[in-house]
Amino acid sequence: MDEITLAERPAALLVVIALVAIAVLLFLIIKVRLHAFFSLIVVSVLTGLAAGISMGDVINVVIAGFSNTVGSVALLVGFGAVLGRLVEMTGGAQVLADKMLNRFGEKRAPLALAVASLFYAFPIFLDAGFIVMLPIIYTVARRLGGSFMLYVLPSIGAFLMMHALTPPHPGPTAAATVMGADVGMVVIVALLVGLPTWYLAGYRLSLIIAKRYPNMPVPNLLGEPKDYPEDERPGFWTVILVLLLPLVLIFFNTVFSTLEADGAVTKDNVFFQLSRLIGTTSIALLISVLLAMVLLYIRPRRRRNERIGGLLEDLVDDALAPVCSIILITGAGGAFGRILTETGIGKTLADGLDAFGLPVILAGFLIAIAFRVAQGSATVAATTAGSIMAPAVAELNLTGVALAAIVVAIAAGSITFSHVNDSGFWLVGRFCGFDTVTTLKTWTVVGTAIGFMSFVLATAVYLVAS
Repeated sequence: MDEITLAERPAALLVVIALVAIAVLLFLIIKVRLHAFFSLIVVSVLTGLAAGISMGDVINVVIAGFSNTVGSVALLVGFGAVLGRLVEMTGGAQVLADKMLNRFGEKRAPLALAVASLFYAFPIFLDAGFIVMLPIIYTVARRLGGSFMLYVLPSIGAFLMMHALTPPHPGPTAAATVMGADVGMVVIVALLVGLPTWYLAGYRLSLIIAKRYPNMPVPNLLGEPKDYPEDERPGFWTVILVLLLPLVLIFFNTVFSTLEADGAVTKDNVFFQLSRLIGTTSIALLISVLLAMVLLYIRPRRRRNERIGGLLEDLVDDALAPVCSIILITGAGGAFGRILTETGIGKTLADGLDAFGLPVILAGFLIAIAFRVAQGSATVAATTAGSIMAPAVAELNLTGVALAAIVVAIAAGSITFSHVNDSGFWLVGRFCGFDTVTTLKTWTVVGTAIGFMSFVLATAVYLVAS
């Protein structure tokens, strides 16, 4: 995008504009009941104009933010929704739910779902992984009854912790890179800090919050499931293969990217080139969806001499139709975040915090929070805060565990205070059937609790190591 024309605004005025924009946005969505997509676009345009972006440029900024977000999210959401629906509508979710409940018992079902989410969230981004886990959560919730919140919120906590703190997720990876930290050490410190954080702030707190929503129904976003007889359900290991394949492909990409960065392989290496193709999240999900079509849908029906015809096409259409609104809302959230970024509101807040001369680990945490609140993206918040703090950290000559602890503290700040300018806020909230207020009281509260507890534990690690 060409350089935008931006009129100078005092720093204090920029902050006031951001706060008023968020308040107006919440008013339109909650009180006026204007659809979130329209509310976000309207407020984005007005905020850009008020903050000094010229009338000739403001629409370009909105479009850039919208298209960048949709470009990264649409494929993940689309492929993830189809994979989820295939697992749900072929009996695969029933198979996994039965196995899980037989192994852990009904009383431990929320814990079992959360633990499964931890493993699934390690190599795969939150939005894609969560969508694929949803049919299993739906099935367990329908089977056992009670509030849907009891089953979905602990899993959300697991995905939030992994996405926020652990490489290869982009935020902590980028922060570690710009600050010169060893990524392997960051993984170790992140798990040391993250696992107790997940259990207390992600799992236990989720159970407490879920009690406030005793009648939350299970959404029908992936369609009404059919109760398949046991002889028509896919095999357990077939379902596991379909669900684990994207993790294996992504891990394959991570391994060879690490080897290339370390100089162990060259960019011309055939396996490195292959990993860049099939190991990206979107292509890994595409391959898994195509395999699921064959193993879960086409092959069993051919074996039973059932008609396939246009039924598979109808299934895919039914999976994609309800997520179109989610993709549009997510893109609009990205547009609002881009407006706030272009106006310099995040940098204004960060500069103010940096001027106070705070301890380096606290300053990094607060700067990450400032960027998170200002523009929404946890990845951008962690990357930007890491870049700002890199010179100060270099002056201290920190290495090893102490440096990794600072990276984790910055990543912890990047997951806090998610609100209406965060695309994940809309993505998860809409897939769970939450309204805006409920999303603030659940997703936002759990994410913020995870961020603050992670920071406290990372600080303890930093003090011991330094």
